[in-house]
Amino acid sequence: MELNLHAWGDATAPPVVFLHGLNAHGRRFRRLAEERLTDRFHVLAPDLRGHAGSGWEPPWTIATHTHDVLETLDANGIRKATWVGHSYGGRLLLELAALTPERVERAALLDPAIQLLPHVGFDFAELERADLSFVSAEEAITTRLDTGAPTPRDFLVEEMREHLVRHPDGRFRSRYCRSAVVTMYGELCTAPPPAESLRVPTLLLHAGEFGLVREEQVDAYRQALGDLIEIVEVPGGHMVYWDAYEETADALERFLDAG
Repeated sequence: MELNLHAWGDATAPPVVFLHGLNAHGRRFRRLAEERLTDRFHVLAPDLRGHAGSGWEPPWTIATHTHDVLETLDANGIRKATWVGHSYGGRLLLELAALTPERVERAALLDPAIQLLPHVGFDFAELERADLSFVSAEEAITTRLDTGAPTPRDFLVEEMREHLVRHPDGRFRSRYCRSAVVTMYGELCTAPPPAESLRVPTLLLHAGEFGLVREEQVDAYRQALGDLIEIVEVPGGHMVYWDAYEETADALERFLDAG
């Protein structure tokens, strides 16, 4: 499937491809792109299958998502790029590096969902089955802030403007397929490619307090990549490009410029 693709910057500049996580969409990277990168990079960010402006039909396997991304980049003339993956997008990046290493020049993993423990994947999938809907965008913003997440309000205002859709029952829901996301949580419990398959300069940025990236995973990539990897821990929650925007943007900008 050719995916809906967001793009920023000069198309002749070096390409940087962002891959989003579950429940999200490619336009979430707009601020990072416009504020930090578009003066020297061509930033591209697809909506994955089952999300936002792309098709929602199955299958929703890791293999299918991987091939969707490659097909989309082929259609846009991108053969080799620097890649940035957040959460599920980080796992896709690991799969891409194992499947087509010649297409991955550098890799930045932003709090990647390398592999979920089965009980964690089950709990997330069960939560996804609930109808998360709101009477207004303001209620959606308040619900997020009430969790204690340190997300700046203006980030959430933009998110709700971009991602909420009013349904026939009058309630607002985010633009993604819940069936797809439940399936994708199950896929994240499967074994990832071995750390040794990632043999390019790599940034591993993780939210230590959130704990999605486990210590043994950090150690495995440190041991496998040695001097090729930079490991950065940031404060806040899993949404590092919201909750630790400056720290994430600074680390990513340094990493990309070093290439």
